[in-house]
Amino acid sequence: MFGFKKKNNEFKIVSTQNGQSIDLSNVPDEAFAQNMLGVGVAIIPSDNRVLSPVDGTVIQIADTLHAYGIQTDEGIDILIHIGINTVELKGEGFFSYVKEGDKVKSGDHIADVDINLLKEKNYEIYTPVIITNISEIKDFKLHTGLVSAGKDCIITYTK
Repeated sequence: MFGFKKKNNEFKIVSTQNGQSIDLSNVPDEAFAQNMLGVGVAIIPSDNRVLSPVDGTVIQIADTLHAYGIQTDEGIDILIHIGINTVELKGEGFFSYVKEGDKVKSGDHIADVDINLLKEKNYEIYTPVIITNISEIKDFKLHTGLVSAGKDCIITYTK
């Protein structure tokens, strides 16, 4: 009657870390580079803090504390994978501030990683941030460049 159209809801995923946001195709790991796990970007971090990129619930934490799954309040699953092959460190150099089931807000401090330790042990420090249930979204745009943790958008999507 009034001619209003419902707008597509646009959502933002912010950077987990300070550093450089890059295309996943540049990550030296086939699963990430070929989008086998989903779509997103990778952060080349400049410090040790890892923040939540979204409002949601922590649904999974790897026993080794190198990977986190967060489901947004809208039902989108986000994977944060700190470093490449860092599962081999068995938790060394990682500290978590959250547990499974915790509610988080975008920008909440969820973990720390000892970037210098990873470098010393010859692990790549890329942090892929990925939407794993891509079939749940209509469209997305990836943002690359210098980013500030908890502030700069790295992915926008519509649901």
